[in-house]
Amino acid sequence: MTKKAEPAARPELSYEQAREELVEVVRKLEAGGTTLEDSLALWERGEELATTCQQWLDGARKRLAEAQSTHDEKPDA
Repeated sequence: MTKKAEPAARPELSYEQAREELVEVVRKLEAGGTTLEDSLALWERGEELATTCQQWLDGARKRLAEAQSTHDEKPDA
């Protein structure tokens, strides 16, 4: 049973770790030669990793937007 991460939850893997594992999953799927069951498991893992990467990217965008709005709110000295 897989737990869904809450939007604000920090993923267990770093962005870089998730991306590297996702690259490996895609490589294995593209190479073929796996059973249907193994291919489905790889696909599911790839979806999880893609979600993790997206969470990191969304968090980074939010932080940048907050930093920009804070900067824009400060009066010029």
